[in-house]
Amino acid sequence: MTFSINNKIVLSNDVAMEQFGFGTYTLTEFDQLSRAINAAIKVGYRAFDTAQFYHNEKPLGQALKQCGVQREKLFITSKIDNSNQGYDKTLISFENTLNDLQLDYLDLFLVHWPLIDTFFDTWRAFETLYEQKLVRAIGVCNFHISHFELLAKKANIQPMINQIEIHPYLTQVDLVKYLRKHNIAIEAWSPLGRNKVISDPLLVEIGDKYHKSSSQITLRWHLQNGYIVIPKSGHPDRIAENANLFDFELTPKEMKQINGLNKNLRTGDNPDEIFKNNGF
Repeated sequence: MTFSINNKIVLSNDVAMEQFGFGTYTLTEFDQLSRAINAAIKVGYRAFDTAQFYHNEKPLGQALKQCGVQREKLFITSKIDNSNQGYDKTLISFENTLNDLQLDYLDLFLVHWPLIDTFFDTWRAFETLYEQKLVRAIGVCNFHISHFELLAKKANIQPMINQIEIHPYLTQVDLVKYLRKHNIAIEAWSPLGRNKVISDPLLVEIGDKYHKSSSQITLRWHLQNGYIVIPKSGHPDRIAENANLFDFELTPKEMKQINGLNKNLRTGDNPDEIFKNNGF
């Protein structure tokens, strides 16, 4: 199985998205973001993930503008904040996102969490943005099967991607099967389980075999499972280490062993609770 940092996943609408991208959660200051973006660009990253909730779209836009890579060679994702959901508020906040990121269009726009009160209106606004070609692809985050089945009752366009918490301690087998059946791409946020998996003896042992860190083993596991993955770091050395995944391959036995680490351990909120409570 041959991978490179330029490997792409083709979404259901034929838009090609980098399988390996860069997360920007907690990176909020321009100088910090600029250093991180430049380090990421240097080692080959071209996909960058942000969200209105991260409060960094404006400095990220400035950093990307100055990174030296042409816009059409970048893949930029953002997500709508819970407070901005609803039809009109979605459209207004999307315009603000474009302005802050200094963009004419977004590559991917995601519903950050499912909310019961604005569930259908928000997605209708997403469909509008997609039809107006202001965004190349639309999707969701943190959706369970039940949320997809509910959305299907009124949606004209199926989400093209679901960004979820997934890692060796939370493999979400049933959800993964559902998404694959419906041709919805899978993207992992917190691919290291907020670092809870990196001390696992199995991952450390496999890492020793390949002269890699347990983090690198985990990220390679994501890639070989076909997931889109967006590790985050503000440190140039770690950014480069995270991208150094393409000179080894996990065996089928090792993949199966890592799959077996599942503990159904969530490090973030359960989407069902957010949905019922309509936000945080």
